[in-house]
Amino acid sequence: MTSWTTLVSAEELAAAIDHCVVIDCRHDLMNPAIGPEAYAADHIPGAYFLSQDTDLAGPKNGRNGRHPLPDRDALAAKLRAAGLDNGKQLVGYDASGGLYAARLWWLARWLGHRAVAVLDGGIDAWRKAGFPVTREVPAPRTGGFTIGAPLSQAATADDVLVNVGTGKRLVIDARGPERYRGETEPLDPVAGHIPGAVNRPYGVNLRPDGRFKPAEALRAEFAAFLGGVAPADVIHQCGSGVSACHNLLSMAYAGLDTGALYAGSWSEWVSDPGRPVATGPNP
Repeated sequence: MTSWTTLVSAEELAAAIDHCVVIDCRHDLMNPAIGPEAYAADHIPGAYFLSQDTDLAGPKNGRNGRHPLPDRDALAAKLRAAGLDNGKQLVGYDASGGLYAARLWWLARWLGHRAVAVLDGGIDAWRKAGFPVTREVPAPRTGGFTIGAPLSQAATADDVLVNVGTGKRLVIDARGPERYRGETEPLDPVAGHIPGAVNRPYGVNLRPDGRFKPAEALRAEFAAFLGGVAPADVIHQCGSGVSACHNLLSMAYAGLDTGALYAGSWSEWVSDPGRPVATGPNP
């Protein structure tokens, strides 16, 4: 079976689902109950549910953002309980254009697992293709997955703060333009953006039907957006390290180096009043 490392179509997943570990990542930042409720109502057969807040993030301490990185061993154990083995295909899906499944994709790579992909178009694409859903919850399994060398790179608040002074790396903010400009902030106590960051909202990576744009289109868009900056020199951020993973996945799908994720993102950045804040449009 082909190993998918970025995106997989509904048809491809259906043909190979018996050989995959499938994770339901549905979530809503404004209403976290939506994910488990949607999973209980129906999901892709054999899929397990992992929460953005408790499974795909670690404990919050008021200084590390709304979705800090989880403990690596704890996350690995949860993936083993879903039946993951080394080299086995892992697939995440959601109902938000890959917004939340991309976080699982990045985290699995952070644990050293290369065979991980996002279902392009999510559960809507699965349903539109005529494939079944179920309410049956699969029993826990025992997989043999072991943590390997990270395939995803993480940046810290200190890395970003140094970069504010040097400008050696390009910081890309995946939030909506109104949040980037500082006109509104529904989730964090301070509005605005990291000085020097540029705005590429994650939604521009998608077609109107919620699937990703073709790889060649994304490659051209990112090449123009980076303006000569090497893809490896990019730091991605958003509000809490979730939607930034969408830009990381899009760059990987386009055949580009993804750069690093600032996992704490804006919610961590503004927890320290000594860190600088900017407002206004893209430079």
